[in-house]
Amino acid sequence: MNELDQKINTHFQGLVVRKDLVKTVKGNAIVPTYVLEYLLGQYCATSDEATIQTGIETVKEILGKHYVHRNEAGLIRSNIKEKGRYKVIDKISVALNDKDDVYEAEFSNLGIKKVLVDSGTVKAHPKLLVSGVWSIADIEYEFTEDKRACPWILSSLKPIQLSHFDFDGYVEARKKFTTDEWIDLLIQSIGFNPEMFGKRSKLLQLIRLIPYCERNYNLIELGPKGTGKSHIYSEFSPHGILISGGEVTVPKLFVNNSNGKIGLVGYWDAVAFDEFAGKKKRIDNALVDIMKNYMANKSFSRGVETLGAEASMVFVGNTQHTVPYMLKHSNLFEELPEKFYDSAFLDRIHFYIPGWEVDIIRGEMFSDGYGFVVDYLAEILRSMRNHDYSDRYKEQFSLSSDISTRDRDGINKTFSGLMKILFPQGGASKEETEELLKVAIEGRKRVKDQLMRIDSTYPNVCFTYLDAASGKANPVKTLEEEEYFHYYHKTVADGSSTEDSKGGDVPTAALSATQEESSAPAPAQTLKEQHLTFQENQRGISYDSLFGPYLSGPSKITVTDPYVRLFYQLRNFMEFLETVVKHKPREEEVAVHLITTEDEFKGELQRNHLEKIKESSGMVGIDFTWEFDNTGTIHARHIVTDHGWKILLDRGLDIFQHYEMNEAFTFANRLQQYRPCKAFEVTYLRDKE
Repeated sequence: MNELDQKINTHFQGLVVRKDLVKTVKGNAIVPTYVLEYLLGQYCATSDEATIQTGIETVKEILGKHYVHRNEAGLIRSNIKEKGRYKVIDKISVALNDKDDVYEAEFSNLGIKKVLVDSGTVKAHPKLLVSGVWSIADIEYEFTEDKRACPWILSSLKPIQLSHFDFDGYVEARKKFTTDEWIDLLIQSIGFNPEMFGKRSKLLQLIRLIPYCERNYNLIELGPKGTGKSHIYSEFSPHGILISGGEVTVPKLFVNNSNGKIGLVGYWDAVAFDEFAGKKKRIDNALVDIMKNYMANKSFSRGVETLGAEASMVFVGNTQHTVPYMLKHSNLFEELPEKFYDSAFLDRIHFYIPGWEVDIIRGEMFSDGYGFVVDYLAEILRSMRNHDYSDRYKEQFSLSSDISTRDRDGINKTFSGLMKILFPQGGASKEETEELLKVAIEGRKRVKDQLMRIDSTYPNVCFTYLDAASGKANPVKTLEEEEYFHYYHKTVADGSSTEDSKGGDVPTAALSATQEESSAPAPAQTLKEQHLTFQENQRGISYDSLFGPYLSGPSKITVTDPYVRLFYQLRNFMEFLETVVKHKPREEEVAVHLITTEDEFKGELQRNHLEKIKESSGMVGIDFTWEFDNTGTIHARHIVTDHGWKILLDRGLDIFQHYEMNEAFTFANRLQQYRPCKAFEVTYLRDKE
């Protein structure tokens, strides 16, 4: 275990589980993750390896004996008949038989129906009446001559979810972790390796949890396939339900007027619509209307009666086009079904997660570290629905008066959700509060900016927050607004672009690949001293666009970077040399000297790689040399040319996030501009020496 895992086990003993164990025990059991982790939490919530191995075998044995596979249902039914009583793990739903005035259960995989259930069980677990609940149940068999009587008897039923938890203990334990450690613990709890994600990417993952801890929160995420958009809503919590977007009806979702039965919003904390995108999907007009009213007012009508509910609404779907294509030709909502492509409906969405920033899930991204048993975290989040943290920025910041009430509601609900998830104990610093406020504003701004493209009656809004201490106004932009400023504020109606969308004087080095006409070096007279800042997950950045124009003409280049040690760092340096080659005349030679530090553990391998780079460089006109400075005195990272430029790099050449480096058939591997970046800064100075 690493230091964080040890800390997690110390402060949350018995409440955490090693996340790779789920795959170990799952086998071919088609059950949600929270069911498996419930069992693992009973037997494997420890850091002792021997206990874990014993627990794994116990859980496998329980699943092998009691989980009902549909193709083995006949065998299980036979076991129940022969033994008289048997324990099963199955999804159980209950319906009221009003003719006989009894409740009857149906076992999804076991295939038995009309099993009598007592009223007390139904009252204790009302979700049995809606879509069913995974449970551990004891079933008995008693044959009777009465053909109307069911021979199956439900003797006990226990839904698979936590029965109690200590919220105060959770808050006290949170105080033992730094903010970064806590974020990593939550990311591991979801099942991902935090080392594979940047800070912004981690926050985007955690925003998916807000519907569980914030009442009536409306969230949408559209993006490419395979990014895990629906996983949180199908696997993570027993309080959320994932339904196909094409299977929704008014009676199922809200209320059946014929029998008065309340729909899903009355029983679940989060109702998520999977595969929500698709322009040609048939949608009932009545559903759209009642959904708009519910999302705005938290209520819906049943005949003459108005009912309220607390369920958050989540919409996830796949996009078919790239972001610049959508911004140039339509908008970021273009994939929605025609009936939902409605400004009044879209205006009720509190946050738009930019799904195109979320990386496609790869095997290496899963965690083998410790995280909360998801059922425990699900109960914690649910308990926080009773709290309101939306005012926790107001002593330090305020929203611009230009921001409407509906926009404020969206921003405040997102901010409140993030504060509950990250700072349940309070105590966030001003910088941390500001970071979450900016994220909340950006997500609502993304919705509003697209609404202004769709419906010209929406006024232009300046999404700005003010620092209470200094009075300084801080405008917020979305990342795609920074990346694709030429297209972002165009309206589909007239193809025009507002003046303020042009972004002022944007330097050549900052242009994205979609905006650059050519990768040819800029004329020497256009080069200037400047400072550029790039956001996490920004794309369209390459060494060619950052350094190319400044590397045209020198005979010697010196690179100082203490972190050119590991394989991926050496590969980055090789790609830097490729940029040098592209921008030098073929008939000329350039000397490139690297100053770095020797790897403490793999120094010999590092030297071998550098020797290979030297051999390869000599064949293309680069005289490559290097030296190790192991004094520990070099910290700055920069590039110096002998024709008068010094480029300061706060991250050195390590500006790209993790990508599939060994996959030859991905463009992120072949072309740098398709890789998401880390947050970094570059300063270009004329070298006076």
